[in-house]
Amino acid sequence: MPKRSSSKGRKDDLNILARSIVAQATGEEPPDTGKNPAAVALGKLGGKKGGKARAAKLTPEQRADIARLAASARWKKSKPLGGVL
Repeated sequence: MPKRSSSKGRKDDLNILARSIVAQATGEEPPDTGKNPAAVALGKLGGKKGGKARAAKLTPEQRADIARLAASARWKKSKPLGGVL
C-alpha cells in the first residue's frame, strides 16, 4: 500500500495540472497551494515514524490485543459465498 507522502506532486484536478504545465512552459511562477512548506515537511516526518514509535511504546501483550481486534474486524466483514468457502 503506498504511503501518503509518496503521492508528492500528484494533482487530482486536471485543471490545476494543466495550469501548472502552462506555468512551467511559459516560465511563470507555479500556482501557490496555500500550504506552509515547513508544516508540510514536519507532517511528513511525523507520518513516517508514527507507527514505529507507537509500536515501540506498546507491550507485546498490547500489540497482540490490537492485532486480535483487527483480525476479528477483518473476518467479521468477510461473508462466505453460500457455504462454498
